[in-house]
Amino acid sequence: MCGVWYWIVILTLLLAGTTQAASGDVALALFKSRCVKCHGKDGKVKGNLNLLEIKTAAQLTGDLERLQAILEVLDASEMPPEKEPPLNPETRLAAVSDLQTLLRAATAGADFAATPIRRMNRLQYNNAVKDLFGLKVSVFPLPEKMMRDRSGYFAKALGAQKKMPKSVTVSSRPLGKSGLIEPRLAGVGPFPQGPRAEHGFDNRGDHLSLSPFLLEAFFKLSRRIVQSPNFDESTVGVWRDFFVAPATDDVKDAVRARLRKFMTRAFRRPVAEALLNRYTEYVNRQIDSGVGFTDAMKEAASAVLSSPRFLYLYDRPAAAGKTEPLDGYDLASRLSFFLWSSIPDDALLQLAGNGELAKPAVRAAQVNRMLANPKLKRFCDSFPSQWLQLDRIVSAVPDENKFKDFFYAAPNYRTTMDMMMEPLLLFETVLIENRSILEFIDSKYAYRSGRLRKWYGDTPAGKIGGPVTMQFTRQPVTDRRQGGVITTAAVMTMTSGPDETKPITRGAWIAGVIFNAPPEPPPADVPPLEKPKATDKKLTMRERFAAHRERADCAGCHAKLDPLGFALENFDPVGRWRDGYENGRAVDASGTLFRKHPFKNVVEFKDAILAEKDRFTRAFAGHMLSYALGRGLTPADAPALDGITAKTIADGYRLQTLLHEVVQSAPFINTSRPKTASPKPAKPSIKKTQ
Repeated sequence: MCGVWYWIVILTLLLAGTTQAASGDVALALFKSRCVKCHGKDGKVKGNLNLLEIKTAAQLTGDLERLQAILEVLDASEMPPEKEPPLNPETRLAAVSDLQTLLRAATAGADFAATPIRRMNRLQYNNAVKDLFGLKVSVFPLPEKMMRDRSGYFAKALGAQKKMPKSVTVSSRPLGKSGLIEPRLAGVGPFPQGPRAEHGFDNRGDHLSLSPFLLEAFFKLSRRIVQSPNFDESTVGVWRDFFVAPATDDVKDAVRARLRKFMTRAFRRPVAEALLNRYTEYVNRQIDSGVGFTDAMKEAASAVLSSPRFLYLYDRPAAAGKTEPLDGYDLASRLSFFLWSSIPDDALLQLAGNGELAKPAVRAAQVNRMLANPKLKRFCDSFPSQWLQLDRIVSAVPDENKFKDFFYAAPNYRTTMDMMMEPLLLFETVLIENRSILEFIDSKYAYRSGRLRKWYGDTPAGKIGGPVTMQFTRQPVTDRRQGGVITTAAVMTMTSGPDETKPITRGAWIAGVIFNAPPEPPPADVPPLEKPKATDKKLTMRERFAAHRERADCAGCHAKLDPLGFALENFDPVGRWRDGYENGRAVDASGTLFRKHPFKNVVEFKDAILAEKDRFTRAFAGHMLSYALGRGLTPADAPALDGITAKTIADGYRLQTLLHEVVQSAPFINTSRPKTASPKPAKPSIKKTQ
């Protein structure tokens, strides 16, 4: 399924614009011979899925979400369950291929899900205000920015060589406390951070609503911004061009011209004349009544910042039941909020206005330009930490008595500050140097501080450093137990409890982050793993989990997650290597990935993941496409996702190639308004039935 040959075939079909006919006979025969026993026969309908009712290919493609769910569990060898005889590999491959072809044919030309209207999140708002005013300081503190560049390395790395420097100096606001507050507007505080979607990102419409209460808060925030004591010529780049009265006597014409340019940038498209007239007339009335020019323009700027046209991100709707190309200005916004987390600049707006941005070659050139701009740091401030779920490390607090050396310097600075930087710097290196995304699984280098080198058992080079800023140096990684993001101390620590590891949590992280297949929540009545009793102290963690595996409603998820979590069991709760437990028992990290790649240790586990590197590439592309669109993916996105994956593989798995392909994909450049559908029955939950 995931071999290189498969993606070559996919790419060939995509480029040729053809699809291969599929009858569904192979899949239907498999259902009848192996699946209906639990899914339809004698009234048994496990997982809310009755396969006995599906007798034709048309019925199979009648529910694309159901079709995709069946395909995914067969592809990942999650079905049939462990207690049943496994499928013959050729049979499984043939059924998967049949279902894949059916899905591609059924989704060819299908309407994409509409990206919901949504307000800017906190990071986007901060960036948009900075760009609109040319601010030289931040608007307000942003704890969600996990890593700050304190040595200017990022802009330098984007130069002609496209190379990260050997050493960088960084800091952390979330873990660094007050010592890391950067320059910002005085007296301006942030609005509440928006929640993240489950298994998703913080730019989703269903999580970024705008209540009347919040709209009033945005209005007050806009007033505080323009009235801040240091909102002046020293911090505002557009001060002279916008807020200082013109030398000419024709002030009213100057007001109109300035507002036109300002509002076009803020609203991401040319402002309507009637709306421009209202703003212009208001400013002129203020000036006529004796209000100073600067103060009158501040009032107008405040009104712009609190306007729904500024706060909301939305696409001009397509006709009902149709998919249409995005309006040029909406495409410019989608591109700028994807890579810069902010409003489009003048170059993007100009290309949007003259229709050039609709051309693939022009979009490709703009992506290259944006990838070379320091604003790209904003993408690095958002996507990787959310993809890797690194926000969880902020609340990871190991037992202070058991891991005393984890804490250092008052007031209880934690080694998580150093840990958090390692995967983020790896991501930036892969992005800037356009390296293979497979280095997220296994890299031959890493950026580490002196403290982190000591933590991993290396000899520290130079000073370990203090708790405020840290120097990280690029170094080779020769021990394959390290390298990549999976086995970093950050991931191992944030997926553990205070005093012991959590294999099921680590397994769920691998499933969701690496393979984009997050498990469903556990049943509400499942008790947590109990602390070991006196009689259990000689048991290994794997033996203690045996009781959970015996529960019928738990066995399915454990069969999937246990091999992933126990593969990492040699790493203790703070990410350091161990060969055995405190009771003297040896750690057993063996398992089988997707029931076809056996491994004995974490190095072989990495090799097993790399054997499925194309599956990982598609999963990572799914994360990226979802982030770019601001919505979850649906079966209609599958052909585009196949195309992004195939072209990324063909170009050596390079990250920038993947970004380019996302921007060129049909879901990214189009907008849809699907026909109103009748309510669907409950979705099948196949994974619970194992």
